[in-house]
Amino acid sequence: MEVKKMLGLLLGIFFLDGLFLLSAASNVHHYSFILKETNFTRLCFEKPMLTVNEQFPGPTIHVRKGDTAFVNVHNDGKYGITIHWHGVKQPNNPWSDGPENITQCPIQPGKNFTYEVIFSDEEGTLWWHAHSDWSRATVHGHIVILPEIGKTYPFPEPYAEQTIFLASWFNTDVKELIDNATLIGGDPDPSDGFTINGWPGALYNCSNETISTFGVEYGKTYLFRLVNGVMNEEMFFGIAGHNFTVVAQDAAYIKPIVTSYIMITPGQTMDILLTADQSPSSYYIAASPFFDSNAPFDNTTTTAILQYTNATAPSSIPFPSLPSTTDKESADNFTSKIKALASEEHPISVPQNITKRIFITVSVNQLPCDLVNGTCGGPNGNRLAASLNNISFSTPTTDILQQYYSMLNDTSFDTDFPSQPAVLFNFTGDDADDYILPEVGTKAKLVEYGASVEIVYQGTNIGNAENHPMHLHGYSFYVVGSAYGNWNETTSPDTYNLIDPPEVNTIGVPKNGWTSIRFVANNPGVWFMHCHLERHASWGMNTVLIVKNGPTNDTKIRRPPANLPICA
Repeated sequence: MEVKKMLGLLLGIFFLDGLFLLSAASNVHHYSFILKETNFTRLCFEKPMLTVNEQFPGPTIHVRKGDTAFVNVHNDGKYGITIHWHGVKQPNNPWSDGPENITQCPIQPGKNFTYEVIFSDEEGTLWWHAHSDWSRATVHGHIVILPEIGKTYPFPEPYAEQTIFLASWFNTDVKELIDNATLIGGDPDPSDGFTINGWPGALYNCSNETISTFGVEYGKTYLFRLVNGVMNEEMFFGIAGHNFTVVAQDAAYIKPIVTSYIMITPGQTMDILLTADQSPSSYYIAASPFFDSNAPFDNTTTTAILQYTNATAPSSIPFPSLPSTTDKESADNFTSKIKALASEEHPISVPQNITKRIFITVSVNQLPCDLVNGTCGGPNGNRLAASLNNISFSTPTTDILQQYYSMLNDTSFDTDFPSQPAVLFNFTGDDADDYILPEVGTKAKLVEYGASVEIVYQGTNIGNAENHPMHLHGYSFYVVGSAYGNWNETTSPDTYNLIDPPEVNTIGVPKNGWTSIRFVANNPGVWFMHCHLERHASWGMNTVLIVKNGPTNDTKIRRPPANLPICA
């Protein structure tokens, strides 16, 4: 392996999962993804599940900052699929962003589509995943973005790098699971376990035959690239006996944080430096949920092993001390430390003069039951729903991008998503449940090219209040403020950090609190905005941001590719 690695460095070739590709000196990379059902056995259960290249997790994409990757996706599965390149801005190129019936129709079984994935200023760790129903549970993988040739990390070069992927495992077919839950309007069953690089670890029945192991040498420093691809839970993560240093989040560098644990939401990535400076032995790596809601969730713990080379087997393996499941103070203590590196080599530019303000309430709601016979599976026999500004998003059957680009007069969506909720009330008060019935619609928000945008996400106490990891496609944004309670337009901006706020693509809105983000609308296109808790997205906690074309050819949406999938 080391000989192959050295040969690759000399020849400018990366070897990856049986494939090879030219190094970033060529700026263009080519990958082939074959989606097909593959049998996997975990937790005493064998099932066929949709995977890429028969891998779980799927293959890692390696590029350098500013490169382009062409990924040809062959769908040999049973139903339509799309792939999203999470956190990749795709400048002027929403055609390859991936959310089903937002920017493209699904790739039908037996068909293929080549995505042109355009990297710009991202540097660090991102990920890719399916963006159709709940297929991302098994269709996902890392994206590693190295610095440009001639550039280095803003920290000492690590001895080696390793990827860590947190995911959910279901003993049932995930498409059937969400389809059945949606049919009756109830809460889908939680996952049966979590995995680290595809394996649940030592704390589950029938899981001890294989556990993910990360080999390290004493005295060496390693860069771990961590992705939280879990479906519905924020996660605490730690390594027994070791502190580590978090140096990046969502492919942007942050001021180093030395810690013994992190809290990471679904959709987020973190880059972690670990020095193997403890007694050479074996140490458990573990991840367990942070969850402070009354909703059902997976309350299990996944494990892996940090294994020093040439170490004797210990009589017992130490386990990390992670915060308890409901420890909001520990979660806040970590997230409050995250600030942009904001150095000369890695500057930031926080919008100061806001020209477009949007205030969005984030809620779990109910809809009246629409079943002809019987009652629905939600509270009081109703149907569970979710909303932004009390509008529960209904996904169209033809994609919004093609309708918008073609300037059709008769479209399946409206452009009147409101800049604030129609009804203002005490969003985090005990009376919030009086406001539970949302409007169902397919609504987008139009934004002028070049606008300096501020969005305030306001959590509400409707239904089962909880953290909401909000993700915006096509952009990274600065998190300038966050607190519990109701946002106040007079006093809350006084608490903003406009000096070194973190630049991310996914941010947790605290339970019964608010988060304020800023960005410049300089990427024209149709961009999905949604909660990254998958059950909430399925219930309608989504909308679409449409950034209009700018005045020049370089500030307009590119022409569509010739081989776009066709809606069935």
